[in-house]
Amino acid sequence: MSVLTSAVINQSALSFPQQYYQHQPPAASKLDFFQAVLEGLADGVLIVSTEGELVHTNHRGRYFCQQFQENSSRRQIPEAIWQVCQSLIESRDLFPEEQLVLESEIVSDRDTTLRLRVRWFDLVDGDRPYLLITLEDYGQSLQDQAASDIKKYGFTSREAEVWALRHAKYSYKEIATKLYISLNTVKKHIKNINAKRQAVMWAEADA
Repeated sequence: MSVLTSAVINQSALSFPQQYYQHQPPAASKLDFFQAVLEGLADGVLIVSTEGELVHTNHRGRYFCQQFQENSSRRQIPEAIWQVCQSLIESRDLFPEEQLVLESEIVSDRDTTLRLRVRWFDLVDGDRPYLLITLEDYGQSLQDQAASDIKKYGFTSREAEVWALRHAKYSYKEIATKLYISLNTVKKHIKNINAKRQAVMWAEADA
């Protein structure tokens, strides 16, 4: 398991699911409210204390933790995720006035890549801040976007295969090897794909 990248970004630059802000429940029921909301999200979500205690996680969050958890670890969350949390905790003294968000990618032994974001979160008691961790399956997100594009632009079955691999960051040469086709054939498919996408964009602009 490894941490691929890490970045610091301002919290205002990120969007967060609007379900969090559509209602203002009483303080006593705030935790129950968030638990109900989090279970409906596609991304994994963890709420963690600054001591590493797992306060709440939704179903997807539990699944991802199982995928990345070390057998020998006694911590409730995977070590690779906790390392990013610690970096945010340590940043408080350096940037006390900034609402920072740390972003990183981690890869499991099963080649699952997660894009994670960690930010500060006031759950119930404002005197005790928590960490809110969102986990996105990067590979699945690419597949979902590719599937949406395939339907939208009317790609052929072969174009769909090529486009899905391009979304997964395959090079032209890698696509050719993967699909057992020539490099020129890959270029031809990409040209047709771009033409179809351009035609749809022009049609939408004229509408």
